[in-house]
Amino acid sequence: MQNFFHKLKLVWTDRTLRKRVFFVLGALIIFRLLAAIPIPGIDSFALNRFLSNNQFFGILNIFSGGGLSNLSIIMLGVGPYITSSIIMQLLTIMVPALKRMYHEEGEAGRKKFTQYSRLLTVPLAAIQGFALLSVLESQGILLDVTTFDRITNLFMVIGGAVLIMWIGELASEFGIGNGMSIIIFAGIVAALPSHVSQLVFTFTPADLPTYIAFAVIGVLVIAAIVLVSEAERPIPVTYAKRVRGMKMYGGGSTYLPLRVNQAGVIPIIFGLAILSFPQMIGTLLGRFSHPVLLKISEILNSFTQTSVLYAVLYFILVFLFTYFYTAVTFDPEALSNNLQKNGAFIPGIRPGVSTSEYISKVLTRITLLGAVFLGFIAVLPLIMQWATGIAALALGGTSILIVVSVVLDLLKKIDAQVSMREY
Repeated sequence: MQNFFHKLKLVWTDRTLRKRVFFVLGALIIFRLLAAIPIPGIDSFALNRFLSNNQFFGILNIFSGGGLSNLSIIMLGVGPYITSSIIMQLLTIMVPALKRMYHEEGEAGRKKFTQYSRLLTVPLAAIQGFALLSVLESQGILLDVTTFDRITNLFMVIGGAVLIMWIGELASEFGIGNGMSIIIFAGIVAALPSHVSQLVFTFTPADLPTYIAFAVIGVLVIAAIVLVSEAERPIPVTYAKRVRGMKMYGGGSTYLPLRVNQAGVIPIIFGLAILSFPQMIGTLLGRFSHPVLLKISEILNSFTQTSVLYAVLYFILVFLFTYFYTAVTFDPEALSNNLQKNGAFIPGIRPGVSTSEYISKVLTRITLLGAVFLGFIAVLPLIMQWATGIAALALGGTSILIVVSVVLDLLKKIDAQVSMREY
């Protein structure tokens, strides 16, 4: 505890750290102010009624930082940028040039890759914005909308998505932690009071055992998230001795810490982004009078969070994205080559290809545990809702996972900055 207060004091007294922390706080303040600026022509009562009866748009509202509940200019939040990142990561598998750019061209290649993701965000924001505005107009939420109003609203929404992407990247560069994750974290925290008030106002004495059980499960889930997020599989590494002149160097031993959950919260975000498309398209097709389109719309709209198919697909997507993101961001071959260049080896394993295969084998095994855990946490809120019948519990597990993971990552980044200053 004394060490914690010492580091907290150092964060406050160190000028550079203080500037980083205040930069993140400033970015979040601007983000919340933007979330309160609505587009024109809104029927607030119709909007509140629509959001309260639609869990899918409730999820979009959380990940837009509450911007959708006001139909603000940043109603899309970081959604288009996340979708763009998913597409670019998938393209690294199919396009060798992008794979070389991301893995082999160093920092310059990653910057170029990120720039492509930014450019792709604009057309994706246009598509998502047009679909969302069309759905809202069909529900009578946007009143007396002319063609000029539609174009103006679309440009405002696109500009808001690009602006929030820029704010997130600035928070990553000049602040502490991942800016996009912090923005999503802020959206979840901002929605917390409304969910708590909903639980309080709908409380009855008969629900007391359910609420107590939910609180106990919540504490256990948080403990499990912290445990899995911090869990590591150490691989021993030994450095060969080297003789230079009359002195001997090296010969030490250390270990490679492979995390059980290498992907963090990204698979959850990817899964939600993918599952949002069927319902968005279904709602949009419902505006047309053609019987075939209406039938397709009915099928897609039936794909809701209350369906077993949704839960199964959600689990599978989170499971697969955990492996996929780990494979994209962690390269055992590059790690093996770096160990070999530095005269290091894993005891009992030949350097080179054998080391790469061994690391891949270990990583595949521990990622299985992380993937199953993330998938279970993703569908746990749906299980809780089916068991209790309380709709307010539907977003608990995913929100808790994101909040806890972001807080842990932020604390690690702050601790690393403090340790660097002390050193």
